[in-house]
Amino acid sequence: MSQATMNAVVCHRGELSVREVPAPRPGPGQVLLNVARAGICGSDLHLRVHADHLADLADGVGYPDAARYDDELIFGHEICGEVADYGPGTEKRWDKGALVVAMPMIRNGRTPQLTGSSTHASGAYADQIVVQESMTFPVPDGLPAQHAVLTEPTAVGWHAVRRSRIGKKQVAYVIGCGPVGLAVIATLKAAGVRTVIASDFSPRRRQLAAQCGADVVVDPRVQDPFEAAPEPPKLGSVPAYLNLGFDTMEKLRKVPNLPWWLAFRAMHAIGAGPSGPVVFECVGVPGMIQSILADAPMMTKLIVAGGCLEPDTFEPMMGIIKEADVLFSTGYTPGEYRDTLHMLADGTVDPAPFVTGTVGLGGVATAFDALGNPEKHAKILIDPRSAAVTP
Repeated sequence: MSQATMNAVVCHRGELSVREVPAPRPGPGQVLLNVARAGICGSDLHLRVHADHLADLADGVGYPDAARYDDELIFGHEICGEVADYGPGTEKRWDKGALVVAMPMIRNGRTPQLTGSSTHASGAYADQIVVQESMTFPVPDGLPAQHAVLTEPTAVGWHAVRRSRIGKKQVAYVIGCGPVGLAVIATLKAAGVRTVIASDFSPRRRQLAAQCGADVVVDPRVQDPFEAAPEPPKLGSVPAYLNLGFDTMEKLRKVPNLPWWLAFRAMHAIGAGPSGPVVFECVGVPGMIQSILADAPMMTKLIVAGGCLEPDTFEPMMGIIKEADVLFSTGYTPGEYRDTLHMLADGTVDPAPFVTGTVGLGGVATAFDALGNPEKHAKILIDPRSAAVTP
């Protein structure tokens, strides 16, 4: 009996082509989906060219199965599909035909594989894909596939926002308004952050940032984003920071017999005290960390969410002087993924501004080229059933 086949976009040595390949079969605990939509991610564009470098990085952190440049790989980790079949040992949680989204990872025994970046876990640029039942989530009624598929990239932004622990009254700066930056902006507003300042060189991306909820949108060629806040930062310089210490001590020492040091201990215990803004670096090019540390106010918290694939340098002393926090962010938790899906479904996050085009499998190579122009596109989706070859 011959094995069933399907159409898929295969990347080999940087070339993308539509081929007929063996259809996947779900293993234990897995679900077979008919792909309804897949998203093209910037990391796919990087992986097309820099697979060996990314594989070396993955190998260095204990994941040896990342695809290399010479491998034949099916991209696609932004996944929405209809349940087609179940593998052994599944709960069969949803009826066949049910629309679901899935986190891009499967597990064979105790060996995890990352979907769309490993030859052991083919991605969603195809008619069908295998996902893990435990990492699959039903799409709420009324949310179409073209919006549900945005769960994955939006969850990346939501994870960065949650990781920052930003307060609603803190000012947020989003540097770079590509898909990651747009997701950060949208989820910052969903979290109730009052002031979000977005910066990008691209007029089109600035327009999308405003549609996603940014309160102030800045062209960095014209205005320093850190000078665009409605009110100047309270701790904008070292003298301001030192004067805060003087003012505080003078007030505390005016109270007779007050053990003033206990006030400092209490503030530390509850995480109170002075703080600066939160900056989300969503560009991912060398020099951005140094630029932000040099320009941002005192006590800035910097969340690095942009995927820089080259070595970078910065002056640690600049961060030390300003007592900045630097955190790196990637991925999301299952809880964040589920919550993001429901934010899209209930309108807390508007998915409409993200999608700028859709193609069929035959248009993927053209879509990759189109995404190189930020004035035209932010997020292009793939509909395997579509004949469209241009986004």
